[in-house]
Amino acid sequence: MPLNRRKFLKKSAVTGAGVALTGAVAAPSAQAATSAAAGGGKKPVKRHSLTVMGTTDLHGHVFNWDYFKDAEYKDTAGNAQGLARISTLVNEIRKEKGRCNTLLLDAGDTIQGTPLTYYYAKVDPITAKGGPVHPMAQAMNAIGYDAVALGNHEFNYGIETLRKFESQCRFPLLGANALDAKTLKPAFPPYFMKTFHVPGAPSVKVAVLGLTNPGIAIWDKAYVQGKLTFPGLEEQAAKWVPKLRSMGADVVVVSAHSGSSGTSSYGDQLPYVENSAALVAQQVPGIDAILVGHAHVEIPELKVTNAKTGGTVVLSEPLAYAERLSVFDFELVLEKGKWQVESVKASVRNSNSVADDPKITRLLKDEHDLVVAYVNQVVGTATDTLTTVEARYKDAPIIDLITKVQEDVVKAALVGTEYASLPVIAQASPFSRTSEIPAGKVTIRDLSSLYVYDNTLVAKVLTGAQVRAYLEYSANYFVRTAAGAVIDTEKLTNANNRPDYNYDYVSGLRYDIDIAQAEGSRIKNLTYNGAALDDAQQFVFAVNNYRANGGGAFPHVASAKEVWSESTEIRTRIAEWVTAKGVLDPKEFASVDWKLTRDGTPVF
Repeated sequence: MPLNRRKFLKKSAVTGAGVALTGAVAAPSAQAATSAAAGGGKKPVKRHSLTVMGTTDLHGHVFNWDYFKDAEYKDTAGNAQGLARISTLVNEIRKEKGRCNTLLLDAGDTIQGTPLTYYYAKVDPITAKGGPVHPMAQAMNAIGYDAVALGNHEFNYGIETLRKFESQCRFPLLGANALDAKTLKPAFPPYFMKTFHVPGAPSVKVAVLGLTNPGIAIWDKAYVQGKLTFPGLEEQAAKWVPKLRSMGADVVVVSAHSGSSGTSSYGDQLPYVENSAALVAQQVPGIDAILVGHAHVEIPELKVTNAKTGGTVVLSEPLAYAERLSVFDFELVLEKGKWQVESVKASVRNSNSVADDPKITRLLKDEHDLVVAYVNQVVGTATDTLTTVEARYKDAPIIDLITKVQEDVVKAALVGTEYASLPVIAQASPFSRTSEIPAGKVTIRDLSSLYVYDNTLVAKVLTGAQVRAYLEYSANYFVRTAAGAVIDTEKLTNANNRPDYNYDYVSGLRYDIDIAQAEGSRIKNLTYNGAALDDAQQFVFAVNNYRANGGGAFPHVASAKEVWSESTEIRTRIAEWVTAKGVLDPKEFASVDWKLTRDGTPVF
């Protein structure tokens, strides 16, 4: 079955949407509250309340639907997902507070993450002549977002796709630290400002500064190198916040696609902190609140003291995938003719407490149904059930499928080149703990659940010594466990909070990981072709673009010589491989390349 997906179904006709590039929207407001000060005879104090709502890391989740399971989304915590739920929460708050007293923001990572967003980036792309309007633009326009900060995943499909999405949004995409590489001027609007009218008092001006992640320079190097540059959040906030105050901003809110931990996944490859939202709050005076993104953690309210003023900055990060909505409630007081922020309180509201907004359901039903049909296409037959359930700590055939496809693609690409004679090895990670390819019919949905990211393939040249160091670094994923200690598989992995996607298998070699040993001394019995690995041996390393560009801070790979790359997603290559074979048989790709040991004794 050919994978000509654009012709899979007749393209639906979708109307266009305009773009809003400027802020300063005035709206009538409720009467500001007045109260007599203590002591009776003093002049009443004028007060006003404002509410700022925020989402982040939506990753293409419009509905409470799991495209990989072809069913309603469910998890053990009872969470619900999707902008349709967020729309209901937003409507409730607008009714409660008065729409004219509210602002709705997002902190980035909007257009990548589900088959829905993949479909409209690659299968029926929004960049095509007469192409559709992106579902996320349609939904967010309908809900009435005021401004959205750029996330790093906004750049995954290239600048052309991002610019087209931007043109379809009726709100600005903000990025004060996304600069033109040549002029060093902002390539996107740095800020958005909205004016709230208060009867009988001066208007309230709220400025929203958008900041994105410096890691884009690494993770999407192929798209942004030489075109865009991404300085640190602290630096750019220090530049822009005083400007916003000088422009009359009474309230300054930052929407930052950056976590609060102060850590970076890319080591010292960049001089800028990846998760710097709390550092911005601590170092830059003049900020009242920060909507935090990127880290996919839930922070209802975090108070940070600014080192220069002693003032409190309130941070909040709602859970990703539209599972939560952050709510900042501002109380302002008029002092000497100017509004001052008296207090800020943050909280989160849970999407599982409401039903889908039928307006959003109706709006995007056709697009949703189209993608459901697309991912349920049958592309082959599996002889055995393959699963990732134990893939974190056992060499699982389902991960070997990924490395086999990557090896085959790179070998074919290098035919006739000077690198054709070098052995090809490949890297892959256990992204999901629940992915399964069932015996019997295999669909695009099954294969997509195995490789949930839109990564593409890169070929680099590494030496044996570099591969050994790479494996040692990867082995740090395991918790050091003494020989004889009871094994609890739930506590065996994710040492130092390392996520599953930053643990790598490497195919084509044989090795043991001795988890009784200290970090840096765990790789044992490392062989190639039955002999001890030669440190001088050269290999072509088939690696995803995230890792090739330094994601996860694995040693040597980012600086290694690149001999080939492509823009086709690894997920698509897997589907093509299975389609060409017709039958998915582990005998063609499964191999036991590694095992866990303790003092030389196998763990399993």
